[in-house]
Amino acid sequence: MGSISCRHFTFLLIIVLLIWSSSMEGCNARRGKHWRHSRGIGVSLSKKKGKNHGTGYHHGHVSKSKKKTPSPQAPPAFSPPSSTPSPRPSPPILAPRPPQKGYGNAPSTSIFNVLNFGAKGDGTTDDTKAFEAAWAAACKVEASTIIVPSDSVFLVGPISFSGPYCQHDIVFQLDGTIIAPTNTRAWGSGILQWLQFTKLVGITIQGSGTIDGRGAVWWQDSPLQDPVDSESKLIVPLNGTVGRNPSIPIQGSLGGKMPSIKPTALRFYGSFNVSVTGITIQNSPQCHLKFDNCIGVSVYNFSVSSPGDSPNTDGIHLQNSRDVLIRSTNVACGDDCVSIQTGCTNVYIHNINCGPGHGISIGGLGKDETRACVSNITIRDIIMHQTMNGVRIKTWQGGSGSVQGVLFSNIIVSEVQLPIVIDQFYCDKTTCKNQSSAVALSGIHYENIRGTYTVKPVHLACSDNVPCTQVTLNDIELKPLQESYHMYDPYCWQTFGELYSPTEPPIECLQIGKPPGNRIQADHDSC
Repeated sequence: MGSISCRHFTFLLIIVLLIWSSSMEGCNARRGKHWRHSRGIGVSLSKKKGKNHGTGYHHGHVSKSKKKTPSPQAPPAFSPPSSTPSPRPSPPILAPRPPQKGYGNAPSTSIFNVLNFGAKGDGTTDDTKAFEAAWAAACKVEASTIIVPSDSVFLVGPISFSGPYCQHDIVFQLDGTIIAPTNTRAWGSGILQWLQFTKLVGITIQGSGTIDGRGAVWWQDSPLQDPVDSESKLIVPLNGTVGRNPSIPIQGSLGGKMPSIKPTALRFYGSFNVSVTGITIQNSPQCHLKFDNCIGVSVYNFSVSSPGDSPNTDGIHLQNSRDVLIRSTNVACGDDCVSIQTGCTNVYIHNINCGPGHGISIGGLGKDETRACVSNITIRDIIMHQTMNGVRIKTWQGGSGSVQGVLFSNIIVSEVQLPIVIDQFYCDKTTCKNQSSAVALSGIHYENIRGTYTVKPVHLACSDNVPCTQVTLNDIELKPLQESYHMYDPYCWQTFGELYSPTEPPIECLQIGKPPGNRIQADHDSC
C-alpha cells in the first residue's frame, strides 16, 4: 500500500514537470516572436524616416537632409494703435538685412558685370542697353549679383529693372557712378522715374557708388511750375533782407527745354524685403529715393546730396509701405528730408542728419478730398541744421482718414525756422478753398526736442471741425535765435492734449483735455 502511494506520487510529479517545461517553451517562443516583431517595426520606421526625412545614423554621426531655404519673410508687423489712448507708439522691431556678400564671394556663374554686356563706362556712351542685358541675365539666377564697377561713369537713360518673374535676392553692387542724360530726347514728354525696380523679392542695392541725376537742368523753371511749401508763408523777412534766389537758366545739352514732368532718381515699387545701403544719390531732378507699395524696407548708411534751394527734391519718400526702417543716414536736399505719405504704417526712423531741407514730414495728406491713413510712426534721435521745419504733420482741407500713434523723440534743432508744426490748412498755392472735413490727428507725442529756432517754436494749427486730440508735449526747450526774420510766439488752434512738463518757451495755447462735448472722429474718418 505504501509502495503504491510512492509510485503514484512519483507519477504525478513527472506530469507536473512535463506541464511546467511545456509552458516555459511556449513563453519563450512568444517572447522571441514579440522581440522579432518589434525589431522589424524599428527597422521599417528607420528606413521610412531615412527616405522621407533624411535622418539616420552613419558612422556614429547623425546625417541631416539639406533644408530648403524659406522664402523671405516680412519683418514683424505691429498692429496700429487702438482707439484707446496710449502714452506713445511702439516702434516696429525691424532688424535690417545684413549687407549681402560681395561678388568676390559669389560663384562666377552668378556674377554679371555690366562691362561684359557692352557698357563702356566713359560717361558719354549710352550704356542703357548694356544695363538692360545684364539685368535680363541676372534676373534668371537666384542670389545673383550685378556689378557696376568703380572708377567708371555710366550714362544710363530711363530704365526699369522689373519682376515679377525674376529670381529672389538679387544684389545690385554699385561702386561706380551712374549719371542721367541731359539730352531732352531721352526723356520724351516726361517720365516719372529714372531708375526703377518693380515687383521684386529680396532686392539689395549696396556699394560705395553714386547715382547722379544732374538735376540742375530741370530746376530752371521751378518758380513758375513747382508748388511752394505752405510753411514758407509763415516766414517773413525783416526789411526785405532775405529773398528767394532767382533761378539761373540752364538748358539741356542740346539747348532744348527739359520736360515739365521731373523724374524721381531711384524708385522701388511693389517689392518685398528691399535694402539700400552705402550709396549716395545726388542732384535728383525731383525726389531722390522713393518706396511705393513695398513691405520690409531697410535704408542705412545712405546719403542724399542736393542744394537747399533745389525745388521739390525730397530725400526719401514713403507711400503705401509698411515695416520700414531708416537709420544712420545723411540727407541734404531742397524739400523734406523724409516724407511719409498715405498708406504707411510701422515706420521707424532714427539717427538721421537732416539739413538743408524742410525737415521730416508726415504728409501732405488728404489732397483733392482723398482718404489718408498713417499709423505707428516713430522718429527719434535726429539732428536738424538750418532746415525750414523740424518735425511736421501737414494735411489738406477736405480730406478724410486719420493719423494715429506718432512719436517724435530726441530731436536736436539748430537754426531751424519752425521746429514743431501741425498744419491742417496746408496749401501749396496762393489760395485754397475752405472745407470742413479733415484728416483726423490723434496720439501725437513730442518729447525731448531742444535747440534753437529763428521764426516760431511751435505752430499747431488743427481743423475747426476735427480738432487734434491726445497731443502731448514733454521736455521741450527751444530758444530763439534772431537772424533775418520776424519772430513769433507759440501758436495753437483746436489742439487738445497734455503738457507733461514745463516748456521753453511756455506753450500756454495747448488746450488741456478733450474737445468740448468729447467729440470724436466720424466713422468715415476711421482707418
